[in-house]
Amino acid sequence: MTSRYRSSEASQRLNSRTPSRRTVVKAAAATAVLAGPVVAALPARAATDAPAFLHGVASGDPLPDGVLLWTRVTPTPEAIPGSGLGPDTEVSWVVARDKALTNVVAKGSTTATAASDHTVKADIRGLAPATDYWFRFSAGGTDSPVARTRTAPAADAAVSGLRFGVVSCANWEAGYFSAYRHLAARSDLDAWLHLGDYIYEYKSGEYAARGAVVRPHAPANEILTLADYRTRHAKYKTDPDLQALHLKAPVIAIWDDHEFADNAWSGGAVNHTEGAEGTWTGRQAAARQAYFEWMPVRPAIAGTTYRRLRFGKLADLSLLDLRSFRSQQAVTASGSVDDPNRTITGRAQLDWLKANLKASDTKWRLVGNSVMISPFSFGSLSADLFKPLAKLLGLPQEGIAANTDQWDGYTDDRRELLDHLRTNAIGNTVFLTGDIHMAWANDVPYDAGTYPLSASAATEFVVTSVTSDNLDDIVKVPEGTVSAIASPVIRAANRHVHWVDTDRHGYGVLDITADRAQMDYYVLSDRTNANATSSWVRSYRTRSGTQKVERTYDPV
Repeated sequence: MTSRYRSSEASQRLNSRTPSRRTVVKAAAATAVLAGPVVAALPARAATDAPAFLHGVASGDPLPDGVLLWTRVTPTPEAIPGSGLGPDTEVSWVVARDKALTNVVAKGSTTATAASDHTVKADIRGLAPATDYWFRFSAGGTDSPVARTRTAPAADAAVSGLRFGVVSCANWEAGYFSAYRHLAARSDLDAWLHLGDYIYEYKSGEYAARGAVVRPHAPANEILTLADYRTRHAKYKTDPDLQALHLKAPVIAIWDDHEFADNAWSGGAVNHTEGAEGTWTGRQAAARQAYFEWMPVRPAIAGTTYRRLRFGKLADLSLLDLRSFRSQQAVTASGSVDDPNRTITGRAQLDWLKANLKASDTKWRLVGNSVMISPFSFGSLSADLFKPLAKLLGLPQEGIAANTDQWDGYTDDRRELLDHLRTNAIGNTVFLTGDIHMAWANDVPYDAGTYPLSASAATEFVVTSVTSDNLDDIVKVPEGTVSAIASPVIRAANRHVHWVDTDRHGYGVLDITADRAQMDYYVLSDRTNANATSSWVRSYRTRSGTQKVERTYDPV
C-alpha cells in the first residue's frame, strides 16, 4: 500500500520570555562578542564563499506522522554564529525512505537569515509511523551529510519494545563526548533522551575537569547575551561525537539550569548577578531564543520544554521544565522546603502532569525529569566526603541535610504528585533523571521516613554525567575510591536507593517491553581521552505492576 506524503515547510524560531550550581564572583557587564572568540566556535573550513554545513544536522521530537529536522548553514565565511552577519540563504531539504535518497517522500525549502542565526527547522509531517527515514539539507550547491531519523509508532499500535539512549550534563571543557560516540555506534535506538545541561554557561577555566581545561570552549567569557549563547551552542555542535549521534537518531531534549545559568529559578539564578550581568529577564530570554534556534526541539507549552510524546500503546513520555516556573531554592532545609506556596513545577505544569498520568492508557508512563525526585539524606557521611558532596550539589557545606535544588527542596509538590499516583492507582511510572552527576536506581516512596513499610509510588533511573565533575573528581582521588565509601552510607540512610555510583561518567540505555523497563548503565574509561572506551557496569529494571527496582545481571 502506498502512502501519500505532503511537502512540509517550516522554520520556526521562538522569541522567548522568561525562565542554575556554583556561587562565583563575576566580572562585569556583558560586552559585545569579539570576532576571535566567535571564530573559535567554528571548525576549519575552506576559504570559499560557498555555503557550508559546519554544525551538522539533527532531528528530534518524533511523532507517528512526522519529525523535526534541524541544521545551521554558514552562507559566507563572515556569517559566524552570533555575529548577526551573512545574507539570506535558501535552504532546501529532502526526506526519503532510503539512505541514497532515491525514494523521496517529502521535500521543501525555507530561507535562513541572520535573525535566527542562520539556523533552520523543518517540521515534516505526513510520514509513516515507526519507520526509518533519511534526510539531507542543501544550499547553494552544497549538501549536508545524510542523517537517519525515525518516527514514533502509531498511537494505537501494539509495540513490542522501545530503546532509548539516555544522557545528561555534558561540559565541553571537562572532557570529550565519547558517550555520544558509543551511542552513535549502536544501530538499535529509537531515539535518545537528553535530560538537561546540554551546554554549560561558565567562563573558560571556571568549571572544568578537576580544575583543568581539557579543551577550551567559546566564547571564553561566561555567556550572558544572545550572541554568547548562540556561540556556545555553536561550539558544542562542532563536536564530532555529538554530530555523529545527531546523525543516527532523533533526540528528545529538555533543559535544566546550565542552558541558562547555574541553579536557575523563575526569577534568577545562583550564577547570575543582577545589574553587573544585565537583567535576569534579558538573559533568560536570550538563552531560550538560542536554545530553540540551535536545538531540534519543538516550541512547547508556554514557550518552554514541557510537552508529551507517545510511543504506541507501550509508553508515553511527559517531559518537564523544572526551571521556568520554580520558586527560588530554599537556603536551608528547615521549614521552607515544605512551604505549600513554593513550587518546582508551577501550578499549571503540575496539573498538566497529573492529568497526563491519570488519563494515560499506555503500559508505561515515563517522566523526563531534570532533577532527582527520590528523597535523599546524606546520612552519616564523614566531613571529608560531606563537604565535597555538598559542593557538587551546590549546597551550603555546613549542616544541611537536603538538596534544595531537587524535589527535596519542594516537598509539597512532590507529596501532591505522589499522592495523586496512589489515590488514582497509577502504576508503572518511571522517572528518568539527570543533573546530579551520579548514577542511581531508586524506588520513589510515598514516605521515605517509613520506607520500606511505606509503599513505593514509582521508580527512578538517574544517569551520571557525560563529562561534568562528580564526587571523586571534586575530592581528586582515583575513580571508584569515593563511591566505595559513600555508596554504602548513602544506601543505609536511604533504604529506597538500590544503587548509587558517585564517581563515574557515562550514559544509559533504557529498554522497555510490556513486562519491564530496564536501564543499562555504561561507564567511560577516561573522559579526558577522545578515544575513551565504554563498558557496561550495571543494570536495573522495574517489572510491570511492582513500582519497585531490582537488579538484573545482563544488559539488553
